[in-house]
This record gives sequence, C-alpha cells and structure tokens, in this order.
Amino acid sequence: MNANEKYEAVIGLEVHAQLHTQSKLFAGDSASFGAEPNTHISPITLGHPGTLPKTNKKAVEYAIKMGLACNCEIEEYNYFARKNYFYPDLPKGYQISQHTTPICKGGNVLIRTNKGEKNVKLNRIHLEEDAGKSIHDADENYTCIDYNRAGVPLIEIVTEPDMQSAEEAFQYVTEIRKLVRWIDVCDGNMEEGSLRCDANVSIRLKGKTTLGTKVEVKNLNSIRNVKKAIEYEIDRMIAMVEKGETIIQQTRSFDAATDTTFAIRDKEEANDYRYFPEPDLTPFQLTEQFISGIKASLPALPNDLYTRYLSLGLNEYDASQLCDEKSTAVFFEKTTEFSKNYKAIANWMLGPLRQVVNEKNISFAEIDLQPKTLANLISLVDEGKVNFSVASLKILPVLLQYPEKEPLQIATELNLLQVSGSADIEAWVNEVVNKMPEKVKEYKKGKKGLIGLFVGEVKKVSKGKADPKVATQILEEKLK
Repeated sequence: MNANEKYEAVIGLEVHAQLHTQSKLFAGDSASFGAEPNTHISPITLGHPGTLPKTNKKAVEYAIKMGLACNCEIEEYNYFARKNYFYPDLPKGYQISQHTTPICKGGNVLIRTNKGEKNVKLNRIHLEEDAGKSIHDADENYTCIDYNRAGVPLIEIVTEPDMQSAEEAFQYVTEIRKLVRWIDVCDGNMEEGSLRCDANVSIRLKGKTTLGTKVEVKNLNSIRNVKKAIEYEIDRMIAMVEKGETIIQQTRSFDAATDTTFAIRDKEEANDYRYFPEPDLTPFQLTEQFISGIKASLPALPNDLYTRYLSLGLNEYDASQLCDEKSTAVFFEKTTEFSKNYKAIANWMLGPLRQVVNEKNISFAEIDLQPKTLANLISLVDEGKVNFSVASLKILPVLLQYPEKEPLQIATELNLLQVSGSADIEAWVNEVVNKMPEKVKEYKKGKKGLIGLFVGEVKKVSKGKADPKVATQILEEKLK
C-alpha cells in the first residue's frame, strides 16, 4: 500500500476578512487601503495614555451579516477581550479580540467538490482588530512599521477540523471569498491582504479518531497557495511519520517560489495569550429586532440561487457559473423578468456576453446592455426572425455600441431579418444544388449527413437570411 493511502489529513482553516467599513474598529481613522504609511492614524490607534476605544457599529453589523449567511447562531450578549501577545506592529502591545463570547457560533458553509456536496462545519466567527504591517526590506538596518492597518476591523472565520483534503480547503476558501463579496462586507482581495488564511493541518492513520499533532501555516495570500501549502504539509508529515520522526506543533510559513513551507516558531498555546475582558470597552447587547433587520437586508445567497436555477431546468454547470459572481446572478434574475427562455439566457450570458465581459475586464453590472434588450434579442431568435449566429455576430456588437437601439430595429436596418417565404428560399436552394452536383450524387447514394453542408451553403448565399428549418425541408424535397 502507498504510504499516502494509509493516512488521512485533518484540516481546519482560519480565514481573516477585513471588513470594508469607512473607519477602524475602535477609532475614527480611515480604514481604506493604499495610503502613504502612517497617515491613517490617531492617538487612539497609537495607544496613547488616556485614549479610549469606541466600538464601530457597522463592523458589528457586518459580522452578524456574515454569521447569518453561514447559518451561525448569533450571540446576543457580547464583550471584547485583551489578547496579550507582543505585536511589534500594534502600538498598544496587545490586540482587542473576542475570546469566550464570539459574536457568531457554529454554522456551516456548503462546498462542492468532485466527490459531491459537503457542509464544512464552523466553530465560530469573531470580531477583532488587525495589526499593522512590518516592512523588513525598506531599510537595511531597521524594520519599518506602517500603522495604517492597525485597528482595521476583521472577522475571523474559524472552521472545525472538518476537511480531509487540499481540494476541500481550496473550495472552502473560494466559497468564503465569494460570500464576503456577495453580501458586501469585504472585497476579498487576497493580494492586498484583505482576505488571509491560516491552515491547521494534521494527519492520522485511517480509521483513527484521535487528532494528530497539528502545524499551522500562516498568512496564505492566494487560494492556490492554500491548496499548495496543505498538499506540501500532508506529504511532509506522512514522510516524517514513515521515517519514525516526531511531528512538532509549530507555526510555519509558505514559500510561493518553491511551493514549500518552513518553520517560523514553536506554537504557543491559547493560555499564553492571557485573555481577560477588555476594561476600556463596555459589553454590548444585541436585540432580536437589530438581528432581524440585518437578516432582512441579506440578498438571495449563491447556494439558494443555485438550487433555484436547477429547478428552472438549467444544468449544474450553468447554475454554478451564474452564481459565481453576484453581478452575474443579478443580470440573469433581471433578464428572467422579460423572458422565460432560461436556457437561452444562460447560453447568451455564459457565451457571447461573457466573452465581452472578459475582454473588457468588467462585470455584468458594467456591461452596455440592458437585461430587457437581451430578452428582446432572445425573442428575435425564438420567433425565427434571425438565427443565433446573426444575432451574436452582427446584432450584438451594434447593440453594445448603441445600447439605446432595439434588436429588431438593428436587424431591419442591416437587412438581417430571416426570410421564411418558400419562394425566396427555394431560389437559394436551387443555386446551391446546381453548383454542387457531386455532393448531390453522394447524398442520393446514402450520405444523408451532407444535409448540414447544403444548409450551411444556403445560409452563405442568403447571407444568413434563410430560415434553416424551411431551407432543410426544401432541400430534403429537392434531393429525394
């Protein structure tokens, strides 16, 4: 038996999402990204004596929003705690976080892999402040500190050790990033650090229930790196155990250049942080009315829409692609108000329109086409007035240039309307049959598949105006 087949991985993830509030969690400083170093600071951020923090209500709302989207239980009685751990880039020398009373408890996130659907169990979602940033390569003698990020509100989304593969972890982080963007609490930009992931990985022999010694891989800044780091750690730990070596609980980092991890330090236990209730912040009580109001503001979530789209007759691929981004789902929903040809809407959106979106590097919210106009274009094809090829290659480009025009208007102006009259089509059919005598002989000898070639030629000579159904009927009569 292959050594890897003897073991199973046990994976838990901690995802930190920066809440895109205008100000920080406990101060009025700007929380925006990209400013000059140390310009979004104040005496509160810098921890000056005598300053007092004040809780950002919008950050609390966003945390609850994410909790509801993840099916969590919302804790009504909340307080913050001090986490005493030396952060060189937090001027206070401690972090304000939540410990015994996370704002969101339990919950789950549905993922889909090639093995099917799985609900990944959550332990909690809690609020805390972000640390600043240490920059080690700006000066050869000193570490430089940028405090702009210090105090920016975070939610930490903590799973149970509930995943067994790097693929499951990959899909989970993909789903979390989609969710935070969908409900508009975080931009999900891993390159800028507004979404970061720590992975806790251990292995055990298959069939065992006790957890092995875990390692934590910190600050994974892309979904690809999450997968690569976990794959490397699983292989590394299996190799160690097979050699009789002992796995040490430690914190590691990922080197994206070599797709390997390396040790940073031995891992501290939670009691090393000496949590105690934050004395400068009063506890806060959430009312049922406050929570209900936030719940009512939630949009339809991707998994609910996925199920709905399957019920409309779409396949799994179309349904998942339409739910990939909120703007895509919104455009689809709006188009269904004017057309019930759901498959055609999906085909247009995931075909010609996606090509436009990708080429222009925009979203469906920014495309120069109204959902009603797309529905009218679909009707034009459904009614046999133009074929799909003409609609997508000739009418759509004009619509994107002149969005105020109607598809029928453009088809008329460009003389593209399909001819259904048999006299006109018969003339085109005669022209095609007369110029292809050898193919006619082959057809009559039994090569019935050539009918498609004849229809294609009729399309060419008619410049796309011949109704293919009528053309097919006339051709079949002629070629008997």
